[in-house]
Amino acid sequence: MERVQSLAAMTIGRVLSGRSLDVELLTLWRKEEGLTIQERGAIQDITFGVLRHLGYVDAILSQLLQKPLTDSLVRNILQVAIYQLQHANNKTYTIVDHAVTASIRLGFPQARGLVNGVLRNFIRRQKELEKKAQNSIEGQYSYPIWWINHLIKQYPEQYKTILEAGNHKPPLTLRVNQQKISRDQYLLQLSELSIESKPIGKSGIWVIKPCPVNQLPGFKEGLVSVQDAGAQLAAEFLGATDGMRVLDACAAPGGKTAHILELAHVEMMAVDIDPNRLLRVKENIERLGLKAQIIERDAGDPNLWLDEALFDRILLDVPCTASGVVRRHPDIKWLRQSRDIATMAKRQMTILNTLWPLLKQGGQLLYVTCSVFAEENNQQIEQFMKQHLDVKIIPLGKLDDPYVLQGNQLIPSPMHDGFYYAILQKI
Repeated sequence: MERVQSLAAMTIGRVLSGRSLDVELLTLWRKEEGLTIQERGAIQDITFGVLRHLGYVDAILSQLLQKPLTDSLVRNILQVAIYQLQHANNKTYTIVDHAVTASIRLGFPQARGLVNGVLRNFIRRQKELEKKAQNSIEGQYSYPIWWINHLIKQYPEQYKTILEAGNHKPPLTLRVNQQKISRDQYLLQLSELSIESKPIGKSGIWVIKPCPVNQLPGFKEGLVSVQDAGAQLAAEFLGATDGMRVLDACAAPGGKTAHILELAHVEMMAVDIDPNRLLRVKENIERLGLKAQIIERDAGDPNLWLDEALFDRILLDVPCTASGVVRRHPDIKWLRQSRDIATMAKRQMTILNTLWPLLKQGGQLLYVTCSVFAEENNQQIEQFMKQHLDVKIIPLGKLDDPYVLQGNQLIPSPMHDGFYYAILQKI
C-alpha cells in the first residue's frame, strides 16, 4: 500500500505540473513492470479519484495546514491520503502509517511528523472539515473557479448538473457491431455469463457493473467496442449510406470511424495528424474486421487536400477543450486554462473552413466537439454560417431517453458525456 501511495502521489504531482494523466500512467506501467494488476488498479483509482475531487480535497487540506507547504510532493502525499481516508476500505491507521512511510520513501523524512499530525487531525475533525469545505464553490464542485463561472454564465439553469456529472465515474457502455451480431443476441450472451446489462440508444449496451473488456464475450473477435453512449450518436447523425465516399477528418482513436463502417458499406478515408493515435485507429478497424484508408495528415492544411476528390459525408470531430468528457479525463479540469478556449476555437474554424470545399453539393458535414463551451460550439456554427452562403443546418431531431439535448448541445448526464453536434448541408 505504501508503494501504491508513493507512486500515486508522484503521478498526481506530474499531472499538476502540466502533464497528461493517461501519458503518465502509461509511462509508469512501463517503468514499474513489477506492479501487480491489483496495484495498477489501485494507483489508477487513486489518481483518477484525487483529480476528480481535487477542489474538495484541497479545501479540506487548507484548513489543516497553518502555512503553505514548501514541498509540493508532500502535499500530493496528503491529497492521496485524505482521498483514501474518505473513500477506501482500508483501516484509517494503515493509511496514515503508509503515508508517513511514503514521505520518507520519497525523500522527505523531515515531513513525517507533519504528515502524521495533519492526517490524524483530519480523522478527528472529519465531519466538521468536510462541511466547511463545501462552503467554497471550488470545494463544492471541484473545478477551477474560471470554469465554474463560465458554465454559470452559459448554463444558468444546468451548470450544477454539468459540473456534478463530470465528477462521477463513467458508466461502461458498449457499441454492438451489428455486422456480426444483433444487439439482442449479444445481450443474451451477457445474460448467460451473469453480466447484468441494458440496451441504450440504437446500438448501445450499458454494462451495469463494469468489468475488464477481456471478460466481455467476443470482444477480441470484434463483436463489441467500448464507446460512450453520447459518442455513438455521431455515426447516426452523419447518416452515411452504402456507396458513399466518407471522410473522418480527425479520426483517432477510431471509434466513430468504425461505427460508420458498421452501419454502411462506404468508401472511408480516416485522417489524423498524430501517427501514434492513428495506430489505435488501425487496431480498432482490424479487430472489428472493417476496412478504411488510414492517412496521416493535418486536416487544417489546405495544401494537403488540393487533389482530393469530393466527399458525400464528412465527420469533423475537431480538437477541443474536452470539457464535456472530464469524468473520463479528470486531469483536463486542472490542465486547461481559460485562454485555451479561444485557441481551440481558432483551430476549429481553420479546419472547418479547409474541409468545407471538399464536400459535394447536397452533401453533409457533421461538426462535433466533446466540449460544453459555447465558443467551440454554437458560436462557431453561427460565425461559419455568416461567412458561407452555401450552408444550412439540418435539425438533429428529438432523442429518446437517456439523452439530454439542449439545442445542439448534449448535456452531460449520468449515462453519457457532453457532446455538441451540428449537421451542415451544402446547398
